[in-house]
Amino acid sequence: MTRRTASLALLATALVGTACSKDKEASAANAAPVAQNIGPENIAVANTDTLRSGPAVSGSLVADREARIRAELSGAVLQIFVEPGERVSSGTVLARIDDANVRDAALSARSAVAQATVGAEQAARELQRAKTLVAAGAIAERDVEGATNANLGAQAQLADAKSRLASADKNLRNATIRAPFAGVVAERAVSPGDVVSPGAALFTVIDPRSLKLEASVPTAALGTVRVGATVSFTVNGSDRVLEGRITRVSPMVDAQTKQVKIFASVPNDRNELVSGLFVEGRVAAEKRVGVLVPEAAVDQTGISPMVMRLKNGKVEKVQVQLGLRDESAEKIEVRTGLAGGDTVLLGAARGISVGSSVVVSSPKDATPRAASPVKNN
Repeated sequence: MTRRTASLALLATALVGTACSKDKEASAANAAPVAQNIGPENIAVANTDTLRSGPAVSGSLVADREARIRAELSGAVLQIFVEPGERVSSGTVLARIDDANVRDAALSARSAVAQATVGAEQAARELQRAKTLVAAGAIAERDVEGATNANLGAQAQLADAKSRLASADKNLRNATIRAPFAGVVAERAVSPGDVVSPGAALFTVIDPRSLKLEASVPTAALGTVRVGATVSFTVNGSDRVLEGRITRVSPMVDAQTKQVKIFASVPNDRNELVSGLFVEGRVAAEKRVGVLVPEAAVDQTGISPMVMRLKNGKVEKVQVQLGLRDESAEKIEVRTGLAGGDTVLLGAARGISVGSSVVVSSPKDATPRAASPVKNN
């Protein structure tokens, strides 16, 4: 073999070895695809729980028992004994208004009653005397008639004096402002030294033990709203779910909003709620136990609703049958296709191809919550 022939043989062997090596690398790459990493915010676990479905509502809490106390006489406010937020009992003195004028009027009325009483008693005696004399023939019948008229006039004067005294005593009592029932002072509208007239606002007292939810529902949902139904809601700034019970449904539709007002009683024995809070929730028109997932996990753009399920580290596309929907919790019932404990993809992770391998990262400060809704940006 010549030197040239040997060199060509060596070159051919090297080329064959390089080609084989590339084929092995390509085969290895196809056999072991790289798994995609997703965060816990991109998954949710289907859980079995009670689902409540019904129309969404929004409104505010107000005191079921509220008294706006107003002045009933004119005068200067002498003293204030309470401040907003203070608890009061029924009859607690809240303020005093200058009663000098009404006190003088009461004294004068009391004196007038005393005088009228003496006159009425004297007129009654004169009438009785006249009746005795006419029976004995000592006086004429017309004298009895005169005594009778005088007695009626004296009795009328006494009644008028007593009425004036009752009015004066009432004004005197009105100078002392008292709480009409046990509760909390919600508002104080006057200060010492203010001069008030009848009708002027003084205080607002509420009973915080029972609140009332005033909310609105669409007219289309009236068929599911009834007296006695439960209203589940959360207050602004809290995730805690509270409940009330519908006591009244307005018979009128708001011409502008096309909604109907509902009123629900809300117990507040522990005084955890306050009047004026904004609330959002829904009327629990129907409820049942089922498998729940966030609405964000369901693709409803096609003919049949679908979810992307993560099983044994692989992505599957599963057709599901849906049931009730909880608008306020953003959850939906899956009647068929999923079981409690199944993991479904959310957000951008729903775009991962079927059959792909997926690894969920598990940072210490973030773990997936069962059927917790995820907002897609």
